Amino acid sequence: MTRPRPLVPREDPADSVRVVGEFGVIARVLARAGAAPAAEVGPGDDAAVLRTPDGRVVATTDVLVEGRHFRRDWSSAEDIGHKAAAANLADVAAMGGVTTALLVGLACPPDTSTAWLEGVATGLAEECAPLGAAVVGGDTVSAAPDSGAVVLSVTALGDLGGRVPVLRSGARPGDVLALAGRLGWSACGLAVLRRGFTSPVAAVAAHRRPAPPYAAGPAAADAGATAMCDVSDGLLADAGHLAHDSGVVVDLDRTALVQATLEPPGPLQQVAAALGGDPLAWVLTGGEDHALIATFPPDAALPDGWTTIGAVREAPEGPAVLVEGEPGEIVAEALGAEGTGHVHFR
Repeated sequence: MTRPRPLVPREDPADSVRVVGEFGVIARVLARAGAAPAAEVGPGDDAAVLRTPDGRVVATTDVLVEGRHFRRDWSSAEDIGHKAAAANLADVAAMGGVTTALLVGLACPPDTSTAWLEGVATGLAEECAPLGAAVVGGDTVSAAPDSGAVVLSVTALGDLGGRVPVLRSGARPGDVLALAGRLGWSACGLAVLRRGFTSPVAAVAAHRRPAPPYAAGPAAADAGATAMCDVSDGLLADAGHLAHDSGVVVDLDRTALVQATLEPPGPLQQVAAALGGDPLAWVLTGGEDHALIATFPPDAALPDGWTTIGAVREAPEGPAVLVEGEPGEIVAEALGAEGTGHVHFR
């Protein structure tokens, strides 16, 4: 593994938000925002106006705080834009919808470089473009100069295309649990960065820019998925949300999960071996990959990209997540993981 080059601070007051001003910043950012076909009225007025052919709007919001969700010495501005968009686009996909537009709120210190903000806007636009979405509005505000932290609040709006929204609460005993996307990669990349390294490149890149399987959400809805959610806090944690809301037990098949996530061997095994850990810990508890999990009737044909990793059972003793019959938290602890996933305010 290679260590990152030391950062050289660069002051550019002529390019700061303070000098360029609010509307100058907005103009520069919107120049990179892209276009949203669903927008009847785009950025520049008091509010945007979107066409909603379905008649319903999927809406979700995520807040990213510098130092908590991203670090500018670890990720480029474009990386941060991609990551901020991905967290929201995945939530819309998990409902069976497709994102049509984003609203972005920004709080930043007055000395923030507008070139950096343009990079964030570029990342947002690039992540949205394949879905036909774009930033259609938002707000900017000055953060406390002594805090030095940037805060991004992103709201995604989406369309269901006539589908019934797939909730977390629809799983039934007898259903199969399936996975689309990758697990453990972002957590592996974070472990690498925390130790001052930047390789394996694939793992670090996965932390900087998640790769959610956006198309898998609507495909699952069309295939009759009974419940679905994205994995943002960790597989055990988010499967736990699904189990609780549905009143069921989710039992993960360890062998199937390993085959789906750790074969063929790659960066996760390489880094785990170097650190003396087990890559399955990242698969079970690592967040921010924004994979999707869903339950399907046992006779359903899984769409392309979906792999069975477990089963849904009755919950006579209450909802739970098991790994081949053993409580998930016990398995995670045995693997050396701290808890079952990310917990806010912990």
